[in-house]
Amino acid sequence: MNTALQPGVVIEPERYEFREPPAYDFGLQRRDFFKLLGGGVAVFLIARNAPALPQESGRGFRGEELPRDISAWLHIGESGAVTVYTGKVEMGQNIRTSLSQAVAEELRVPIGSVGLVMGDTDLTPFDMGTFGSRTTPTMNLELRRVASVARDTLLQMAAKNWSVDEARLTAANGKIRDRDTGREIEYAKLARGQAFAKAVVESDPLTPASQWKVAGQPIPKVDGRDFVTGKHRYTPDLAPAGFLHGKVLRPPSFGAELVSVDVSAAKALPDVTVVHDADFVGVAAPSVEAAERAAAAIQARWKEVPQPSSRELFEYLKANAEESEGGREGSPRVVGSPDRALAADQRLDATYTIAYIAHAPLEPRAAVAEWNGGKVTVHTGTQRPFGVREELMQAFHLSQDQVRVLVPDTGAAYGGKHSGEVALEAARLARAAGAPVKRVWTREEEFTWAYFRPAGVIEIKSAVASDGTITAWEFHNYNSGGSGIGTPYAVPNQRIQFHPCKSPLRQGSYRALAATANHFARESHMDDLAHLVNMDPLEFRCKNLTDERLKAVFQAAAEKFGWGRTKPEPGHGFGIGGGIEKGGYIATCAEVAVDRSTGAVHVVRVVSAFDCGAVVNPDGLRNQLIGANIMGLGGALFEAIEFANGKILNPHFAQYRVPRFMDVPSLDVVLIDRKDQPSAGAGESPIMGLAPAVGNAIFNATGKRLRSLPMAPKGIKA
Repeated sequence: MNTALQPGVVIEPERYEFREPPAYDFGLQRRDFFKLLGGGVAVFLIARNAPALPQESGRGFRGEELPRDISAWLHIGESGAVTVYTGKVEMGQNIRTSLSQAVAEELRVPIGSVGLVMGDTDLTPFDMGTFGSRTTPTMNLELRRVASVARDTLLQMAAKNWSVDEARLTAANGKIRDRDTGREIEYAKLARGQAFAKAVVESDPLTPASQWKVAGQPIPKVDGRDFVTGKHRYTPDLAPAGFLHGKVLRPPSFGAELVSVDVSAAKALPDVTVVHDADFVGVAAPSVEAAERAAAAIQARWKEVPQPSSRELFEYLKANAEESEGGREGSPRVVGSPDRALAADQRLDATYTIAYIAHAPLEPRAAVAEWNGGKVTVHTGTQRPFGVREELMQAFHLSQDQVRVLVPDTGAAYGGKHSGEVALEAARLARAAGAPVKRVWTREEEFTWAYFRPAGVIEIKSAVASDGTITAWEFHNYNSGGSGIGTPYAVPNQRIQFHPCKSPLRQGSYRALAATANHFARESHMDDLAHLVNMDPLEFRCKNLTDERLKAVFQAAAEKFGWGRTKPEPGHGFGIGGGIEKGGYIATCAEVAVDRSTGAVHVVRVVSAFDCGAVVNPDGLRNQLIGANIMGLGGALFEAIEFANGKILNPHFAQYRVPRFMDVPSLDVVLIDRKDQPSAGAGESPIMGLAPAVGNAIFNATGKRLRSLPMAPKGIKA
């Protein structure tokens, strides 16, 4: 099989508005695009003065140096429209709005005049991808710098034109105004016929969060009406003239080897193109039904190989731990003398297990590919447009200028759309057919051939003094990952280690990576330690915390929840959990109800407090927290991939349970807006507190500690 589809392949990004510009076509290059925009001020980033993108700049694919002059980021047109370019993509996290706010704030223009071109490899600067909660701390900051430079440039231009001191000029509402005379000029008039390259440096002054007027406000979602009315076109909606539908032959199980194939019957069907290239077999036809008939007509023989099942998963992972040469993965982090401390105080050991789960985005993987004059253009929903471009370049032996990838605003990803399989499939079929080809994965393909959130085994050994001070902490994570593995609690003796393992299924990034698994284990264990020394779980956490920001979110969530002021009703329980990841501080309180006759678990209410520094858009941030908690319910209670003999046994929503409307609890959010702190991302960290809070609430209600995710796929009795 193609290595991109092999089980065990790890996608690990930490190592490594779609608004159409006016009338651009598939072959348009950036220089042509500027002709369409007309004259204006273009702000360029000169990389030698400051890192363009902290933690993301440096070398590109294949190790080549990134260009020192990285294309234009911002253009002010003669009409007054502001066009901004970013390689980031919109997948529902609402960064089109927050990035527009950043530009409008620093440039001093109405937000309605700002339009973003996102995720277009021909028009936008190189970007590693949209993942890791990096958009707000990196791209938001970068676009603020760019807009600030543009504003300063316009002020300088006006001062020169009017022969006045720049200090007496102000910028507001897309205009420059002379405070002494009241004279004004619009940016558009200043920009007419001008083009300047300006350096963007780290020392450029930015507007403090305490003075924000556009950023920091609950601005409605940009283009929101298009999404709720159905006007927006996702990749599966695209229908270029004369396009065909693609279908790919799939093996019967993971790792199966294609022994022989007969495509003659499929080739005999009218208007069908068949591609057989090594282990790739696919068809293109004028309709979905015709493509399905053609694929069904292909006769193939496969050699299958033995595979482990989900029943033996955790034993398999422990037995297949891989030796590491050290570095971020493998070498233990040791502080103090954990072995000695473990023997000295009250000790508690426990093991936690984490199942594979699917990303289950509403929009499955999809791509539309078209070849024209040796160049391939692909529209696809991906988190890494430049990464997909590289995959296409390698697969077809093309140069960068022969591949263009565009990303329409996408119907969710959750870390699951880093790779470009569907783009490669569409491009292969389109090249053979000589026509555009649309390739949309079925739900079964999405559940089977995409990668999963890694399963894992977590072992904790701990010790606590009688006064509630944690004295020792040993934490081993097998396979699920190292994100969020360190404890935020002040423990003098620690040993923490991640153990890579051979994975029976293909695995990769998922919202918050392994931080969800590690927080579930750690925060569940914290509750058990509190119980061991007869302390309130919140009091116990605060006693062992020195991080004041984390302590503050715990206290804020507890206050809003009413922690300590009321007791749960019979059959109900209260729980709390939280932590730190990627600059975000989360604490979540949950109330659950457990039906003792049926064992059914229902989450009644959830309160989350979150601190991610200065808040850019409180309404968008609130939605992120609510969405994270709803999504987290699935992994906490019932989501799990079942597999055996190289096959996924629950590859449809009918068998794979995701949260439904009836599962959604009362949700409340507390936002801690720290205007003295830099803004951090919020797409990942808020999900981490839900599972431990629910697990701790179940323990509070029943006295039963559940140490496996999902905790109650068939209720507590089961």
